[in-house]
Amino acid sequence: MTRGGSNRLLTVEEVAAWLRVSEATVRKKYRAWGIRPQKVGRLLRFRERDIANYLEKHYG
Repeated sequence: MTRGGSNRLLTVEEVAAWLRVSEATVRKKYRAWGIRPQKVGRLLRFRERDIANYLEKHYG
């Protein structure tokens, strides 16, 4: 993956697997983590670059 990630939209399930947390944790904590969701209808999606930036900022 390139630095900063891509604009690809990830599902809650994909984000949970990447962060190694449960889907429920992602749904409850994304606001506290400062990760902005992209709404697709009623579904939550997250930009890959936003998750990569969060990880870099907090754990990089």
